[in-house]
Amino acid sequence: MPRPDKVCLGTIVGVHGVQGAVRIKSFTADPADVAAYGAVSDESGGRRFEVKVLGQARGTVLARLSGVADRNAAEALRGLRLYVPRAALPEANEDEFYHADLIGLPVETKEGAPLGSVRAVLNFGAGDILELRDENGRELLLPFSDAAVPEVDLARGRIVASPPEGLLEQRVPAAAEAGGGAARRRRRKRRAAGGGAGAGGGGTDRGGAGL
Repeated sequence: MPRPDKVCLGTIVGVHGVQGAVRIKSFTADPADVAAYGAVSDESGGRRFEVKVLGQARGTVLARLSGVADRNAAEALRGLRLYVPRAALPEANEDEFYHADLIGLPVETKEGAPLGSVRAVLNFGAGDILELRDENGRELLLPFSDAAVPEVDLARGRIVASPPEGLLEQRVPAAAEAGGGAARRRRRKRRAAGGGAGAGGGGTDRGGAGL
């Protein structure tokens, strides 16, 4: 499975003031790093912006985008996802993984039984979680620990899992599409990760690490 050629760093969620500043929900471990990898673009690459970070407030990054000079222009960008080329990101360290490289990978047991594909990487405070969805639409939250995920093979495009006892019985029908971005890196830790925040936000360990 080829790596994605672009990675989402954040989403414009609102405006700030009357001079064209925007509020960005950043998907990088350090929120200000939404401006650290050069110009950003929309998903098509048709619109490009230089980003100047002004500060942070209420969980968002306050920033000015090139070519956006007033509140009306900024308001028109609400909901826009901001991307950079995958090649602009630093190479992940050993046993670290970017969300963009994990999302979409098929997951199977050591015996080869399919469990679904990765829809999102979550973290509710107790460690990284892979959200899986199978061909029947059932969802499974799999701890992203060495014990539960002994192998991530990006070259072959697959993940091998060893789900904790009883976990497969907890699969539920999918409720909604996965959201969030995919910029953060993830590194596994030698500990089981319980609990379960989305593909956008700070880094975790395999548990993971952020950009």
